[in-house]
Amino acid sequence: MPATLPALPQATAIRPANAVRSIQRLFTSEAEDKPWFNDREMWPRYLAMLAENKFSRFNLSFGIGYDFLRAVTDAYFLFSYPFLLDVPGYKVRAANLPDAERDRNLETLRYISEQTVAAGLEFQLGIWMHGYVWENSPKPNYTIEGLNKENHGPYCGDAIAALLRACPAIHGVTLRVHGESGVEEGSYAFWGKVFDGVKRSGRTVELDLHAKGIDKGMIDLALATGMPVKVSPKFWAEHMGMPYHQADIRDQEVPKAGHKDSGLMAMSAGSRSFTRYGYADLLREDRKFEILWRIWPGTQRLLTWADPLFAAGYSRAFQFAGSCGVEVMEPLSFKGRRGSGIASTGSGGRCGYADASLKPRWDWEKYADTYRVWGLKLHNPEAHVVVDPSLAAASRILPIITTAHLPSAANNNYWPELYTNQSLVEPSKSEYGDTPAPKTFGNTSPLDPQLFSRINDFAGELLQGGRSGKYSPVEVAQWLEDLAGAVKPVKSRRVDIDVAIQAGLGRFFAAKFRAGVLYAIHEKTGDRTALEEAVKHYRIARAAWAGLAERAKGVYVVDLTVGELPWLRGHWLDRLPAIDADIALLEQRLGAAKVTGDAKVKAAIAEATGRPQRGGPAMRHKAPEGFRRRQALVVELTGPAVASARLYYRHLNQAERWESVAMERKGAAYAAAIPGAYTDSAYPLQYYFELKAAGDQTRPESAWLHPGFPADLVGQPYYVVGSLAG
Repeated sequence: MPATLPALPQATAIRPANAVRSIQRLFTSEAEDKPWFNDREMWPRYLAMLAENKFSRFNLSFGIGYDFLRAVTDAYFLFSYPFLLDVPGYKVRAANLPDAERDRNLETLRYISEQTVAAGLEFQLGIWMHGYVWENSPKPNYTIEGLNKENHGPYCGDAIAALLRACPAIHGVTLRVHGESGVEEGSYAFWGKVFDGVKRSGRTVELDLHAKGIDKGMIDLALATGMPVKVSPKFWAEHMGMPYHQADIRDQEVPKAGHKDSGLMAMSAGSRSFTRYGYADLLREDRKFEILWRIWPGTQRLLTWADPLFAAGYSRAFQFAGSCGVEVMEPLSFKGRRGSGIASTGSGGRCGYADASLKPRWDWEKYADTYRVWGLKLHNPEAHVVVDPSLAAASRILPIITTAHLPSAANNNYWPELYTNQSLVEPSKSEYGDTPAPKTFGNTSPLDPQLFSRINDFAGELLQGGRSGKYSPVEVAQWLEDLAGAVKPVKSRRVDIDVAIQAGLGRFFAAKFRAGVLYAIHEKTGDRTALEEAVKHYRIARAAWAGLAERAKGVYVVDLTVGELPWLRGHWLDRLPAIDADIALLEQRLGAAKVTGDAKVKAAIAEATGRPQRGGPAMRHKAPEGFRRRQALVVELTGPAVASARLYYRHLNQAERWESVAMERKGAAYAAAIPGAYTDSAYPLQYYFELKAAGDQTRPESAWLHPGFPADLVGQPYYVVGSLAG
């Protein structure tokens, strides 16, 4: 009898957690980007690296060097079509661009797209600008000839059709369709011609529409082509927050009653302002398009980032409400933007190194760990990916800062890696334009104001003795101090420098958050002790900044540029004078300040300088499988009796504000109902609980959230449920 052969293992296919795992590379500077664009030795290696790390898509984007067409100096690829091809029937060209160079550009684009497909990835082309008139721009290097209002739309439709036919490996196009495209919002006739041009390419081409300013009319216009449509909201504005979706947008993004839409930015600055920095009202359960998240490069542009723990959390977040994945604007995005590019010879290259021994051959090689962690975790959040523990800890610092404290949602204004100091005393007059007035450090909003406290608001809570369940700036300071304390020297010198700078940033912001709370206590009470402690902690912050600036001295060039404005260029050493000046303003107030001796002030100072502990008894909640529309949804929270319990709930729609209701104690649980009138909606529901315990003479009132964040800060701090059929 023959021996029994062992059973052959069955082949198993691992379904990616995120169908789209995309990297976006931006052409924004002729000086800095032409070399890599034309480097045919680089492309196969770069694309093979992306494929090895399980990315599924590569997006090469043009026309994003400027947001608005004012003071243009570097217009290469800004209005992209005439830099790539001559469209029959039109006499449109980029003045000063030789025809031979234009033709080489098209051949290079065709080469890159074909190499992308050969590596096993989809190739996406980003065309972010459709404006062609440079306003107040006396010295542009290129201008566009042959266009006017009458032929603009027809030309763009014919140009995109011709471009897609010339490059058959292009899988899809990403389009910015709001006013920063150079086309007035609400110009449906114009975009209809562009979308029709995509359709006339003769094959299926995905339309990926940037979400800012978008409305149903624009989406329906794209869907009418029969092409697959994605809408791509920003994940955490133009920055990078913690690994969940913000529970709410800032007041600045909420539409103002009575506002009338008009002008270039009519909708994104008016009735559709809530589309600017989040998912807006796009997550309807009956949508006929896919949601793709996009990470903008405001928080992390230059320093090496790689943390498997947070990356796994992000991977799960990009599946939110049935989303299809994410596109990451890669490290060094916007380097040299808006005419600030510097030719690489003698400048340290795109990585900005003054120390030539640190400069990689190709800029992306510096970020090998970043690509590896992102790619593998986006494919499978459970994948085993190892990096140095210090690099992992340091990489969590900047996203936490972004979440809890955001002077500007625009990456053009706020660069926390190379932070321009915001005063505790004098309102900012320029760079932090979307901080609410008065534009001081303590009045700056969190990027998630639903779950995190503003510095000034928290100081008020301390003095009043009450509490909200929101995470306080002192808690955030403690998170940052703990992460910075976990950073040790790393064997790789290149990584070690970046890790040390990030740890220094953590110490700086932690101490400044404490100083901000203490100064707010002083402002509200006039207390000298609070002011003395504010100065003390501000000096600790200053020492941390001086230390990281010294570490960067001689390593990075003295003028790192991601834009032409003072806060978008320079070096860490440049920022010290503003910090010193602000500390001096605080010290000038010491003479007039008096010690109050008030017990509440003393207690507030102790909390602002102490190690906070978020306590409260453990509570349990099992989320329902779903809700039935037009029927009340009862939710229960089981656990010990507390002073109060409140349910917060909202549709998964950032255009709406949160509702809340007090919960009633019923046996061993608290219960509350979301009304049937509220569940009559096309949106999923999200909710969480706020709990409070009464204080006494020995301890103040405490408050906390459920589910809140776990100890490792990775998890969705609220529940989401969808509707049930029937």
